[in-house]
Amino acid sequence: MKINLPLRTIDANLNRFKEGIRVVEDILRYEFNSPLAKELKKLRHIKIPNYDEIIKYRDSINDILKPSTKEELNRKELKDIVISNLKRAQESARVLEEIYKLTDIKTSEKFKNARYLLYNYEKEILILMGI
Repeated sequence: MKINLPLRTIDANLNRFKEGIRVVEDILRYEFNSPLAKELKKLRHIKIPNYDEIIKYRDSINDILKPSTKEELNRKELKDIVISNLKRAQESARVLEEIYKLTDIKTSEKFKNARYLLYNYEKEILILMGI
């Protein structure tokens, strides 16, 4: 039995995962000169099988949840940006972990490991920021 992966969901979550990490990576790189930025960069480069097939399902124009909520627009401090983007990446890693369990356990495990690394990095980053 062939399982059809929800490729649009994969595409959206890959984007969220990489975007969330990139925001924090740049803050660590430019504002803190932290070597943790290198670790985040490694996470952004997880190899995705069949990416050229996945991107064909992208439909960001018609995304029904594209508009931002009031909470998403309300950032008071740099820590708010860091925390929200780390959570975004962690949540996306979880979605990817679960979906890839359908057909590709190796990729699923990569995202599980990435998620747990992000949990640890979150603690280290917040300590670095004095929180």
